[in-house]
Amino acid sequence: MTNDMKSRHGSTARGMGLAALRGLALALISLPGAVLCLVLSLVSIALIPIGVGIVTTPWVLTGVRMFADWRRVLAAEWGGVRIPPAYRPLPKDANPWSRTFGMLGDPATWRDLRWLPVDMTAGFVTALLPAVLLLYPLEGFAIAAGLWRVFADVDGGTYWYGFVPVTDQTSALGAAVLGLGLLVCAHFFTARLFQFHFRLTRAVLGSNQGELAERVRVLTETRRDAVDTSAAELRRIERDLHDGAQARLVAVGMDLGTIEMLMEKDPAKARQLVAQARQSSADALSELRDLVRGIHPPVLAERGLGDAVRALALRLPIATEVNVELTGRAEAPVESAAYFAVSEVLTNAVKHAGADRIWIDVHHTDEMLRISVTDNGKGGAVIGAGSGLAGIERRLGTFDGVLAVSSPAGGPTMVTMEIPCALS
Repeated sequence: MTNDMKSRHGSTARGMGLAALRGLALALISLPGAVLCLVLSLVSIALIPIGVGIVTTPWVLTGVRMFADWRRVLAAEWGGVRIPPAYRPLPKDANPWSRTFGMLGDPATWRDLRWLPVDMTAGFVTALLPAVLLLYPLEGFAIAAGLWRVFADVDGGTYWYGFVPVTDQTSALGAAVLGLGLLVCAHFFTARLFQFHFRLTRAVLGSNQGELAERVRVLTETRRDAVDTSAAELRRIERDLHDGAQARLVAVGMDLGTIEMLMEKDPAKARQLVAQARQSSADALSELRDLVRGIHPPVLAERGLGDAVRALALRLPIATEVNVELTGRAEAPVESAAYFAVSEVLTNAVKHAGADRIWIDVHHTDEMLRISVTDNGKGGAVIGAGSGLAGIERRLGTFDGVLAVSSPAGGPTMVTMEIPCALS
């Protein structure tokens, strides 16, 4: 056997083992999770007529969405199957009544609820089968090695391995043959079964062409948010120029006029005003540089997102590790959105998290720019109305990007951002 053949054989064996292990973990974790989500959803919706469900249903359905989003992440990372969410945005100041019926009126909510029973039945079987095909043959080999005698004594003379009745050594060898056949099937079908599991998930959980209009509506709202954000940013720039650099430059002009009159009469006072004008011009220049940096940092334009994020980290008062794996550059609007999103997340971490260490990871895989910012602070961050995270979500939504936040009480907090894009 050549080295290439050995390498391919080892790679296939590792792939089978990894698929089987992931499938087993997925089956054991997702089954109770799907059952719990379905039961809580049905009970909460049933309690709406007496008022209790009005309070509980938004929380329960949010949990269902988190569970579904977790499976979307696994489908993308383990199976290469993308299942984009298409939830309708809820009003920022929605009361429990509006949130409940807003979520129940969302087709994506009912798609989640239809997926739960499928996931706990067909999804459970397709996730478990790769592990069964790989592990069940081991029992057949053990039976052929003599373990059939122990099993036969326990079962009163006959032990069934699959469809093979094991009563003596000859039939035990038949069990080994069946186990070998299952192992061959595992070689050819383990990865395909695992892939089929995620395709089944996408078929039920993913949106269809009939909901294209809903997708367009969501994108229209995110674009409207982007326009509003841009208008607010322009007003901020105008205000900063008017109240900052412009006022200082006007003061410099007035000082120069006074200096011109005092040059002959009071040279000492004129020199004092010259120093004051010099300081005012330096302050105005500093404010203009800060304003330009806030619009589009020069390091971002010149050296790209990776170096711009490293420059952000260097200015933080907290120890920060940055890992960047980018083979090229995204389009300028995408880089700008990603940069300011990271900047906002870091600002929140410094101001509110109480962290003493931050980790930033930036990489690009499968036509997706992925950025994660993790801190070891106190946790408790949520995407809510008026929070900086809500603004980041709107900024990313302009480019069909998504934001996910994991921040349990006590920490750590992980903020993950994804933006579909290609690198030049």
